[in-house]
Amino acid sequence: MPAAPVDSVAPERLPQPTAAEMELPVVLDALSDPIRLAILHRYLVDAAGGVRSCGWVGVDRPKSTLTHHFRVLREAGLLEQHQEGLVRSSRVRVEDVQQRFPGLLDLVVDWTVPAALMRAEVPA
Repeated sequence: MPAAPVDSVAPERLPQPTAAEMELPVVLDALSDPIRLAILHRYLVDAAGGVRSCGWVGVDRPKSTLTHHFRVLREAGLLEQHQEGLVRSSRVRVEDVQQRFPGLLDLVVDWTVPAALMRAEVPA
């Protein structure tokens, strides 16, 4: 009996700027919204910079709204996203952001996320 084919297709990396292409006005605009700040804060603090699915973030907003906010963060260069089937995963581009804008992510980490933005039961 022949072996089952191995699915070796890597997750698709969604378009994002290189570190050199990241522009401060675009990054600051992306961070000007408390929802996007909350998303980035969750990835930096609660995910320790690791990869998590977009649904993990726990922000209490409709999926379509969150999709928009994730896209803004990705297009600013703050998040890297991969699509694998129906699952979209993200991680903060810590090294690139720190290289381009030293200290910026420290401000996000120190920010307090308003409780009103989060679902009652935020996934760990």
